[in-house]
Amino acid sequence: MRTRGGDSSGQAGDVLRLAVPAFLALVAEPLFLLADSAIIGHLGTAQLAGLGVASATLITAANIFVFLAYGTTSIVARQVGAGSERGALTAGVDGTWLAVGLGALTAVAVGLAAEPLCRLFGASDAAIGYAATYLRISALGIPAMLVALAATGVLRGLQDTRTPLVASVVGFTSNIALNLLLVYGLHWGIAGSAWGTVIAQTGMAAGLATVLVGHARRAGATLHPHPGRVLRAGLTGIPLLVRTLALRAILLLTTWVAAGLGEVPLASHQVATTVWSFLAFALDALAIAAQALTGKALGAGDVVGARSATTLMLRWGVWGGAVLGVLLLAVHRLLPALFTSDPAVRSALAAALVVVALGQPLAGYVFVVDGVLIGAGDGRWLAGAMAATLVLYAPLAVWVHLAGDGLLTHGAPYAVTVLWVVFTAFMAIRAAFFWWRVRGDAWVVTGASR
Repeated sequence: MRTRGGDSSGQAGDVLRLAVPAFLALVAEPLFLLADSAIIGHLGTAQLAGLGVASATLITAANIFVFLAYGTTSIVARQVGAGSERGALTAGVDGTWLAVGLGALTAVAVGLAAEPLCRLFGASDAAIGYAATYLRISALGIPAMLVALAATGVLRGLQDTRTPLVASVVGFTSNIALNLLLVYGLHWGIAGSAWGTVIAQTGMAAGLATVLVGHARRAGATLHPHPGRVLRAGLTGIPLLVRTLALRAILLLTTWVAAGLGEVPLASHQVATTVWSFLAFALDALAIAAQALTGKALGAGDVVGARSATTLMLRWGVWGGAVLGVLLLAVHRLLPALFTSDPAVRSALAAALVVVALGQPLAGYVFVVDGVLIGAGDGRWLAGAMAATLVLYAPLAVWVHLAGDGLLTHGAPYAVTVLWVVFTAFMAIRAAFFWWRVRGDAWVVTGASR
């Protein structure tokens, strides 16, 4: 085992080289939802609440397969560190074929069950109608979403975060233009927003897949699906799938609690969640760098380099979260006007954003450690830790649900604030688990495969 480590300035340069393009690409993804929220929010509160339900369902359906990106990044990066580019791209192509199959099956399931899925949240009939419309159409874009995840994971493993940036910028720009045209120009309402997003996502997936095919051909990797390898890629991703299912369960549980509080709390929670996601993706740029650098370092046997890079990125994550929190506090009363004209929703949203801002340093720590452990291939432990976090968080969320009427007697802003304080407790539980794991050595396994 080699234990060499690079100098700190060199590691900082590597982190920035990966993290800056990753940051710009990652913030483009929640900007899809921010754009949808801003455009739909001015159509009415019921439409915005419906978007909240549909978005939570759609993101869950797609992001439970986030292992297509995260797991692929780790596997590809380890192969690159071990000097096997062909092996890296073969694994990447297998993951992309897996994305095609999973995406098609998921799209059919979500499209057929759109209304029943939306009704699980207990929102009003008006909100459910808009949610089901948005979800049926958006389901068509799920295969493209998963292909984009897989291709992005391969490129990150190859230490390329610039190409996903280009794809995200083009996709986001197209999404805004299409949404404005279809929602306001052609007066398609919430359906126009869904169609615009589907078209933009499909274009992104096509562009990323084209780049991946070019890399594979140059490296001599096969482009044809091999059932055995594709199945192996799926089995490798199971621990991260479990981890993601537990995480999505936590987020869905929180949305369910918000829906039970009423239309105004749900609408404000939708926008607050979108802002939180935007900040999470911004901080996740360091986690992406952590995945790529940790996988490559451990693949090359560089334990010292992996640990020193972890320390550096943790420091940057906490301080980055603090800066984002201060910035959000400065504008928390201004942002609500961008999303809704309803004064009740604006007031509740402003209150929620204060809690979101205060939790950002903690979020920075959590996201970086998560990236380090994913890059190390520590999927089984991550699955167990997230399942335990769900078990500890669920009683807190259920308490808010049961206390809903009493909380609402103090007003919607108070109820939404309490909900977000409890959600921040989930992040604190997660941080405690991560602190315990990363201080030990069990996650440090070297070689081309874990």
